[in-house]
Amino acid sequence: MTSGIQLSIIIPVLNEGAIAGDYLSQFADDDRVEVLIVDGGSQDQTVAICHQFPVQVLASPIAGRAQQMNFGAKHAQGEILLFLHLDSRLPPNFLTLITQTLADPTVIAGAFPLAIALPGWRYRWLEKAILWRSQIWQLPYGDQGLFLRQKHFQPLGGFADLPLMEDYELVQRLKRLGQVAIASAAVTTSGRRWQKLGLVKTTLINQAIILGYRLGIDPQTLALLYYQQPSPRP
Repeated sequence: MTSGIQLSIIIPVLNEGAIAGDYLSQFADDDRVEVLIVDGGSQDQTVAICHQFPVQVLASPIAGRAQQMNFGAKHAQGEILLFLHLDSRLPPNFLTLITQTLADPTVIAGAFPLAIALPGWRYRWLEKAILWRSQIWQLPYGDQGLFLRQKHFQPLGGFADLPLMEDYELVQRLKRLGQVAIASAAVTTSGRRWQKLGLVKTTLINQAIILGYRLGIDPQTLALLYYQQPSPRP
């Protein structure tokens, strides 16, 4: 890339006006980093709020997290792509952590440990379990901020056109090409889904979705279970 941009952060959104301002405030105007907000057709104030921050706002022609992230990647100028959920906060030195992680020639992609923005020992144990899964099985999920070089992402064809599990499916393909490493500092995600459904129910649903996917159940059916409403949804 000749633009001088090292990192493109791609964030899919849909009707997130209630939280967009809070989370976009973490991004400073940095010539090395571009932030691409990819909207899937929001009907609230999401787009207007995003325009108040040093980010680019793109309108995806197709709604759905996988399609929106692929659309953002096609417009990205950075050598490295970071796919991030809107309700996540990066560690302060995220650019250094990402470049250090990808400097190892055996590493094809990376992600961050996950910190959940809720108090209590149960969430600390859940964070440890997520870290063990990510390190031992090299299986981070999308809420951990997946990153890789553009030159590797595009030949893979991007994310599969799935209503969910697109992160899981991509990581499985990446593991065949190299190591999926975990950075040394965590991304902090909102606890809103855990608060809404409870830790036990949320964990059981997540595991049921993964099992169902591996058993070959139609992803559209799994999306109805996960979102408890028709897909797509970023």
